[in-house]
Amino acid sequence: MSSNSPINSDNQEIDLAKITQKVNGIYEGLLNTLFRLILFVKKNFILLAILFVVGGGIGYYLDKKVKSYDHQIIVSPNFGSTDYLYSKVDLLQSKINEGDTLFLKEIGIKNTKKFGNIQIKPIIDVYKFIDNKKDNFELIKLLAEDGNIDKVVENELTSKNYPFHLITFNTSKITSENETVQPILNFLNDSQHFKKLQNEYLSNIQIKMKANDSTIAQIDGLMNQFKNRTNSNNSDKLVYFNENTQLNDVLQTKENLIGEQANLRISLVNLDKVIKATSIIINDKNTKGTNGKMKFIVPFIFLLFLLVLKECCVFIKTITEKQSKKQLK
Repeated sequence: MSSNSPINSDNQEIDLAKITQKVNGIYEGLLNTLFRLILFVKKNFILLAILFVVGGGIGYYLDKKVKSYDHQIIVSPNFGSTDYLYSKVDLLQSKINEGDTLFLKEIGIKNTKKFGNIQIKPIIDVYKFIDNKKDNFELIKLLAEDGNIDKVVENELTSKNYPFHLITFNTSKITSENETVQPILNFLNDSQHFKKLQNEYLSNIQIKMKANDSTIAQIDGLMNQFKNRTNSNNSDKLVYFNENTQLNDVLQTKENLIGEQANLRISLVNLDKVIKATSIIINDKNTKGTNGKMKFIVPFIFLLFLLVLKECCVFIKTITEKQSKKQLK
């Protein structure tokens, strides 16, 4: 055991020496590179300044010329039209991919060549999805038992049943609702099948509201009769109610009907379209990626090109000198 210790110690010292030598070599290489870079900048300062100015000017022009604007439409599909909505948006995107500007013009979109990609995705809101719907709550519980809850709320089966969905598209110039948004919404609402369903839904709501108004009026008449009798001075016409009567049930029924009428009126507002637009945001300038940053990017591209060109010249010169020496020998 003791005879191996000096050998191990020597090996460790050799390894440490090699590591130190490599670190020093890297450090010296970095210093040499930095020194060459400083000399290069000093020697070519005027050329570099010209490249930065020219590159900045070209980049500024590109930022002014090449623009991208994002637009958002939050929609609510009614009458079970979610799959229909997604298929219509997919159709639009396929026409854009094909460059079918004639189709886009036919549906009313202006400046079709400036029109970019369009896509749709659900706005994930589990609370809205459940919203006092026992079946939806049980569905979430059932799906969550077999997997991660985050994956459950985002999968296609669940996500398409959320009440709101986000449509996004982009253009290369400022647009208006009349030029793009309204034609898209008209295209999405162009379905005879769902329009018939809409008419039936609205007709049923009107019938229900009329029946509720009639029931509320009857309850009011009953309550007025009770009030008149209790206010009468004739003791033989007094009506006595105790906790076993159905008066509280009648009052509760009226309150429920009033609440239902309020919800039905809101439904009439939301169901006036098959695909109801609830929010529209247009002309949000896109500054992601290289958008709006070309004034900074182009000068560095010119600098990189110059450095690569210099290194290529040095490499070619070195190869030429070596070949010349070989031929002389």
